Amino acid sequence: MTITYKQAGVNIDAGEETVRRIKEKVKTTFSKHVLTGLGSFGAVYDIKEAFAEYKHPLMVQSVDGVGTKLIIARMMDKYDTVGIDIVSNCAGDIVAMGAKPLTFLDYIASERLDPNQVETIVKSMVHECIENNISLVGGETAEMPGVYKTGEHDIVGCITGVVEKDKVITGKNIKSGDIILGFASNGLHTNGYSLARKLFFEIEKYGVETKIAEFEKSVGETLLEPHTNYTNPILRILDNEIEIKGIAHITGGGFIENIPRILPNNCAVEINKKSWPHLPVFEVMQQIGNIEEKEMYRTFNMGIGMILVISPENIVKTFEQITKYPKFKLYEIGKVVEGNKNVKLI
Repeated sequence: MTITYKQAGVNIDAGEETVRRIKEKVKTTFSKHVLTGLGSFGAVYDIKEAFAEYKHPLMVQSVDGVGTKLIIARMMDKYDTVGIDIVSNCAGDIVAMGAKPLTFLDYIASERLDPNQVETIVKSMVHECIENNISLVGGETAEMPGVYKTGEHDIVGCITGVVEKDKVITGKNIKSGDIILGFASNGLHTNGYSLARKLFFEIEKYGVETKIAEFEKSVGETLLEPHTNYTNPILRILDNEIEIKGIAHITGGGFIENIPRILPNNCAVEINKKSWPHLPVFEVMQQIGNIEEKEMYRTFNMGIGMILVISPENIVKTFEQITKYPKFKLYEIGKVVEGNKNVKLI
């Protein structure tokens, strides 16, 4: 008897069909610096030309995944936002260093490749890359029966950007008296989904189609709100020579763990919890689980996806730049005080 790879669970034809479907879409993201993309053994990018305007360019890179938010996507059989999630999540991490995102690589793995699903995922990546001038230079699809259970997916992304050496943002110049601004988020982004699933689907026994009074959309749609991408407004602030002393992407670890990552040893922050509108999804989860406030602020972004630390004299100029992006809401949410890298909620 002759055994084929397909009989072992891997369909090469499905992989080739997937590449055929997405190849032209991916090309629409290419800048003039992309020399080879999807289909070659490696993506080639002309860094000499791309870095020509920089005196001392630094590459800034990050890698991350969508995480267990994918379980919600699978429950709803809806994959047209998770590509946005991975691009936005990765972009947020390097923009927090002051870097301009340039290229993105994706990795999509599953128990069994479905060309329709992969095409849908990649289309959403393409959309987000175009919106933020990022070249989707390539990626990888993998069919791995045995590693993943039936219907399971994993989506990972790797992003590369560039920043001038003397403009990299580390937080070293933050001092007491500086102001903290926060960009409003539209939901959980990609964090805290293990707890969210336990609350909604195990404790309350809701389905993804359940509608409750507090939400405008169903439970599933509320949880699938795509990660906001803060790249364009932040780069606009920086391009206008407004100093941002520190940026914290509020991801896993929430306020409690992420803000201290950018603080000097002699600084702490006070966050005014009432300084921005809180989203109902966080209030509902806290009520369902009777969750302590500190745990909420350590797990979720609580309605603020990215925080900026600036000098008081830059407040007006910063808000003026944000008016160019009306869909983004920016709030003054706190201040830097003397302390030991801790976060105080007031």
